[in-house]
Amino acid sequence: MCGIYGVYNKRIDELLAKRCLDEIAHRGPDGEGLVMWDHVTFGHRRLAIMDVSDNGHQPMSDASGRYHIIFNGEVYNFLEIRRELANKGYRFVSDSDTEVILYAYIEWGEGCLDRFNGMWAFAIYDREEDTVFLSRDRYGVKPLFYIEGQGPEGSYVAFASEMKALLPMMDHPEPNRKITLNPKCYTRYEISDECVFMGIKRLPAGSNMHIDRHGKRISRWYRTLDHLMKDVPADYEAQTALFRELFLDAVKMRMRSDVTIGTALSGGLDSSAVISAMAHIGNKDDLERVQKDWQHAYVASFPGTTVDETDWAKKVTDNLNIKATFVNMDPSRYANELDEMFYRFEELYLTSPIPMMVLYRSLREDNTLVTIDGHGADELFGGYTFDFIEAMSDAKSREEIEMIAKAYNGSFPHDGSNNSRKEMKPESLYRDYRIKKIKRRLKGDVYKSLETGSPEFESLDHLNKVLYASTHETILPTLLRNYDHYAMASGVEIRMPFMDHRIVELAFSIGFLSKLHGGYSKSIIRDAMKGIMPEEVRTRRTKIGFNTPIVEWMKGPLKEYFMAAVTEQDFLNSDLIDPGKVRTKVEQVITDPGATFAMGEEAFSAIYPYLWHRAFLRHR
Repeated sequence: MCGIYGVYNKRIDELLAKRCLDEIAHRGPDGEGLVMWDHVTFGHRRLAIMDVSDNGHQPMSDASGRYHIIFNGEVYNFLEIRRELANKGYRFVSDSDTEVILYAYIEWGEGCLDRFNGMWAFAIYDREEDTVFLSRDRYGVKPLFYIEGQGPEGSYVAFASEMKALLPMMDHPEPNRKITLNPKCYTRYEISDECVFMGIKRLPAGSNMHIDRHGKRISRWYRTLDHLMKDVPADYEAQTALFRELFLDAVKMRMRSDVTIGTALSGGLDSSAVISAMAHIGNKDDLERVQKDWQHAYVASFPGTTVDETDWAKKVTDNLNIKATFVNMDPSRYANELDEMFYRFEELYLTSPIPMMVLYRSLREDNTLVTIDGHGADELFGGYTFDFIEAMSDAKSREEIEMIAKAYNGSFPHDGSNNSRKEMKPESLYRDYRIKKIKRRLKGDVYKSLETGSPEFESLDHLNKVLYASTHETILPTLLRNYDHYAMASGVEIRMPFMDHRIVELAFSIGFLSKLHGGYSKSIIRDAMKGIMPEEVRTRRTKIGFNTPIVEWMKGPLKEYFMAAVTEQDFLNSDLIDPGKVRTKVEQVITDPGATFAMGEEAFSAIYPYLWHRAFLRHR
């Protein structure tokens, strides 16, 4: 896990290259490498996870010196691939997965990607052919941005793990007002090549880029719908057994590390399943390169707010008999750091990045450099309220309607508190769903997947179509982007077992009944983890999620910060927002005793483009 930077077909000054690389030093605090040829530059900031010795230094080359690689990410099954390559005669000088990727590419070309189980963004320079090959993992867990321009040698391409590493090469970087002026875009621009800065693009998830003297060519190498499982058991119990086998193997692979690992634990089903699986695996002796030092749970604590889940997290750690580190989220401690946080975060989003960045910083301060987290389960297996209700379109009997209603009712607090749940009879819930759906259609507020119309997509049931869009196009791509920035801002690596491609492919190969079985959301996860995780947590219906208590913070510890921001002259002159409307929204949250979470989120997302741009201007 690191930061990469490269330029093809442009001679650049070494000082400029170092400046660009320094912009992502937080991604790789353990070392740096810079190699400059006539018209190609490769730079690397290293976060040492596998083989922490100098043998893992990058840029790395093969024995002949023809191929050179810079790599950000992890390939978890590198030991198995390494053995296969060794049997073919390859000799390794390191114990890193980077060297395995390089030789796998030399042996199988682009076909090596199908063999990788992991997350990555890497570039390989073939000096003999004078070409650069870039690749991004299946789901875009690791980021890769690029710019294009014209130089004395013709067109050039520069690429990096973060946009800020490319800004020094741009004359006048401008915000992309198409995005900044429309908060509704904040969860939808990640699927496109558009970024928050004009002129910067992203390589799409599951895509490759080939660069040579003639220019660049982008191709898609992976699509989930092309890899749906043909032989998934029809029986639910057999499906559950298959999921359990895959999930435990995915966790075991992600426990491979030469440094301390831990978990960002919320007390919800997903992260609790992960750390319980780690405990189940970690007690075994026949493990290869699996880190035994995994007993580190970090919990974000929001005392006195509606989003605090410390009691639930403690049930998990008590059950596993391990200590939990509770990180108290007091935003007043970080008020002077907010500009730097916004700069490190780099993107636009609906809620404040403070608690997430503080949590992962606490891992780094405790020398826990890898965290294995539960991201992806909600989007894959139906963890959100709107998922349950959308399943009504699939119901073919009253029994199925009642099952969906049971999963829906009581699962989410309706007014932001933990004690208020609006119970509805199945027939009322079904009628309510139909009315809302008609209203959305009349308003034109219906999101269509980019895959709509393809035979593979149309073969999915309605719930899975909604989940497919959430997983590949809207919610999850945004969260993957965000959490990369949250953690890498402090040089911490997040691994996500639910994002194992085998689990993703299974998720869209089973029907909605397997995801809401017995009237529970994400039922296949719950049933697979029976006997492994605490029963009270396994059957828990309420869901809070890792959110910022933005209303309480704006009324309390951050009130002065926000009130000062909306009175600044730069705020009043900003063309990224509507200053009058934004100020009204902020002041309403601060002064209205009945301000809701939705009001707080709307106010923050409205002012955030200004705070984001201010952070970049001050930093530069």
